[in-house]
Amino acid sequence: MRLPFITSVFIAAAALFHSGPSNTLADDVQSTERVSEPLRKIENTSFKVGEYLKYRIHYGIIDAGIAELTVKSKTTKVGRPVYHLVGKGRSVGMAEWFFKTRDTYETYMDTEALVPWEFVRDVDEGGYKIKRHLLFDHYNNNARDLEENPVKTYSIPQNAQDLLSTFYYSRCLPTDGLVKGQTIPVDVFLDHEPFSFQYKYLGIETVKTEFGKVRCKKFMPVVQSGRVFKDKEGITLWVTDDKNKIPVRLEAELAVGSIKMDLMAYKNIMYPIDFK
Repeated sequence: MRLPFITSVFIAAAALFHSGPSNTLADDVQSTERVSEPLRKIENTSFKVGEYLKYRIHYGIIDAGIAELTVKSKTTKVGRPVYHLVGKGRSVGMAEWFFKTRDTYETYMDTEALVPWEFVRDVDEGGYKIKRHLLFDHYNNNARDLEENPVKTYSIPQNAQDLLSTFYYSRCLPTDGLVKGQTIPVDVFLDHEPFSFQYKYLGIETVKTEFGKVRCKKFMPVVQSGRVFKDKEGITLWVTDDKNKIPVRLEAELAVGSIKMDLMAYKNIMYPIDFK
């Protein structure tokens, strides 16, 4: 499975994201009849409506891209309250010449179960294009892609995430009391296939950022080997050691070169970050 450039960074960050045209999300998501167990309940203590995060992506010494994540609003899907999440990614500078990128992701994520009900992915990275418009049915563990003709239904793991919802769901996972080497599993439904990875906890580190130094938990997302990542454990992620659990830095070794991603702007976060 080929993972496009910025998408690869997003997955590693527990996913990240484009100024290109995006699909219009339909209001008439398929009705769901409760067949399996009731949906889970997970308390969100890490983000709120209005939160905005902006990241600078470097490829080696080159400023390669910008990624922006926004919790736009609360609304309703399939009769349940949801967050409207939007992620955008774009190339900048020299990268515009050799790998022009315009990516857009939108998700409607259940505010209680933290699972997606609808997901749009519109990717154009150096001519590599993907369009997805998924409608999830978590009562029956399946998803439909409206971009396909004819529309197909796929089986999904229980409580499967899409790319964008993974970022927010992961921030709500309990991390207190983690022991070095302990792993946290996450299931993602990506390009019509289940995609599993784990966060491996590496301990506490202080990270120097443009806002100051901040105490972070360090993780290694263990993902599939492929043509993008150098090996299964070529990614390192630093997340604020507070209730926000905001990624402030990510480093990834690629088959050719490396990527570094740093937090460059934020606003409307749930709690103040203790930068020194």
